[in-house]
Amino acid sequence: MSNAALREACQILLGGDLVAFPTETVYGLGGLGLHSQSVLKIFQAKGRPSTDPLILHLPSPDLGFAARGGIVAEPIPPSATLLAQKFWPGPLTLILRKGHHVPVEVTSGLDTVALRFPSHPEAQRLLLEIGQPLAAPSANLFGRIPS
Repeated sequence: MSNAALREACQILLGGDLVAFPTETVYGLGGLGLHSQSVLKIFQAKGRPSTDPLILHLPSPDLGFAARGGIVAEPIPPSATLLAQKFWPGPLTLILRKGHHVPVEVTSGLDTVALRFPSHPEAQRLLLEIGQPLAAPSANLFGRIPS
């Protein structure tokens, strides 16, 4: 991804719209994960039921950084920190108690949130540039196998 494309993707995201980006497993359809309206656009675009929670992709593998002030998860158990240190970046998804800044739409009303720090370099560039979590399920329509 060129620097211009990266800036454009960030402008689109900050404007409340969605972008597709590669992760280590699939292309994700991403929106600002802490903004309800962006999250709702993901459900609509995919035809995904609102009862199926989303994963938040983090801009850092450091759970303490990502969760500062209880943004995405609280508390963070030591075991989660150990798992993140060992297996991130990568396709490991941690399920933790959600922080108070995570919109109910992301978690489908659950008390937990799914967190991941992807290993794909383009995903990392986008997340680092945007500086906040992106909600990003696979980009395929709901119920279809990701390609």
